[in-house]
Amino acid sequence: MGKMYINGEWVKSKTGETRKVINPYNQEVIDTVAEGNREDTIYAIQAARKAFNNEDWRQLTGEERGDLLYQIAQSIRKERDELARLETLNTGKVLTESIGDIDGVANVFQYYAGLADKDGGSVINSPNPNSVSRVVREPVGVCGLISPWNFPLLQLSYKVAPAIAAGNTMVIKPSELTPLTTIKLIEIMEEVGFPSGVINLVLGQGSTVGQEIAESLDVDLVSFTGGTETGRTIMQAATSNFKKTSLELGGNSPNIIFADAQFETAVDYALNAIFFTTGQACNAGTRLLVEKSIHNEFVNELVKRAKNIRMGDGLDPETEMGPLVSAAHLNNVDNYIQIAIEEGAELAVGGKRPEGETLQKGFFIEPTIFNHCHSKMSIVQEETFGPILTIETFDTEEEAIQLGNDTRYGLAAAVWTEDTNRAERVVGQLLAGTVWVNDFHINFPQAPWGGYKQSGIGREMGKEGLEEYTELKHVYKNTAPQPMGWFGNQ
Repeated sequence: MGKMYINGEWVKSKTGETRKVINPYNQEVIDTVAEGNREDTIYAIQAARKAFNNEDWRQLTGEERGDLLYQIAQSIRKERDELARLETLNTGKVLTESIGDIDGVANVFQYYAGLADKDGGSVINSPNPNSVSRVVREPVGVCGLISPWNFPLLQLSYKVAPAIAAGNTMVIKPSELTPLTTIKLIEIMEEVGFPSGVINLVLGQGSTVGQEIAESLDVDLVSFTGGTETGRTIMQAATSNFKKTSLELGGNSPNIIFADAQFETAVDYALNAIFFTTGQACNAGTRLLVEKSIHNEFVNELVKRAKNIRMGDGLDPETEMGPLVSAAHLNNVDNYIQIAIEEGAELAVGGKRPEGETLQKGFFIEPTIFNHCHSKMSIVQEETFGPILTIETFDTEEEAIQLGNDTRYGLAAAVWTEDTNRAERVVGQLLAGTVWVNDFHINFPQAPWGGYKQSGIGREMGKEGLEEYTELKHVYKNTAPQPMGWFGNQ
């Protein structure tokens, strides 16, 4: 049974409660794990606080912390196949996607291993003679790290690796739906070796474990990846002690196709943009904006190919798209489909559960495309987080930009054109944290990741992701102090 890891020990929850973890492909139970609550979370936070104040951790150099991260990266590479298999069992995603995720995890840990000893601060100019002024970065303290169910280990690595590189301690809370690879990561980290209390894992629901992390006066930073409404709740709770917040939230990314784009390539990437990981990605290309002159041909090709997408077990090499993560999420996605139909969107393909006894056991929905959509529709404005593509048209560059920005989100966007000047103009006006030109879904540790507007606060990855886990301190030293004679001289 999967236990929690608190203060250097594997423990059951204080209540003894457990949770079954299921495979969304067939609803079979994969494992049973501990189900923690507020009491467990408080214990973990206290352990992290004690560890942060302990010289065993505080006196480690950046080079030594980097070495720990490098060892984790190497261990992840050794365990790659097992971690990927476990990720697919727990999330339902296709194995090739899981392998890519695990490779990404190892790359993130290795990247921050290299950064851990690189920032020694900077000397700044002082206006006063006989003085030295410098700026240094120090760890924030105790970090609460709350990760999502769609990229369980990859998104967690964005938080854990820079938090360690900066010298923080942490309490980790994975999604209660997909905790298995996180448990495996903690086993790897325990083997690598950290002082007790530096790394803590609490399993359980967001309404209890996550809420305690966000409210606690002993947590100095909370990093959350997930839905916008939950992010708003966490941000409000974080005002308890004005803790630092890093929020990577929802998205509704426009994928803009101009008529001069490479047709076959743009079609191929448009399919990948939305149906990759069954549309369960915050940066999914959910909104396809197609120049009117190529609209009919483009949609016909999309529909033809979408009909041929093979759904099934993520461990089957023939499978191209897996199930949704849970019954509740399946119902939510299905509700969006019904709303779209009621609002007048034209259902071009999909929109229902697939036939066949095998697929009926899992949480499957067909690849779905809605044509002739407009920006007033709920299906266009809201994040469906499923394999649902909406299609709108435009006539001019200005209209494409206006439609692309007509959303409360701003995580990512893409532009497809052979006109490099047009690409630069459009990129400069799209309100999104990442904009791809003639590509989609690309991210890597060196590049910052985060969004504009209601897609979040702060950035993950890159050197900016490391800075999120630090506090700035200005140190001023008078090298020739003399009496001022200001007060009390008669």
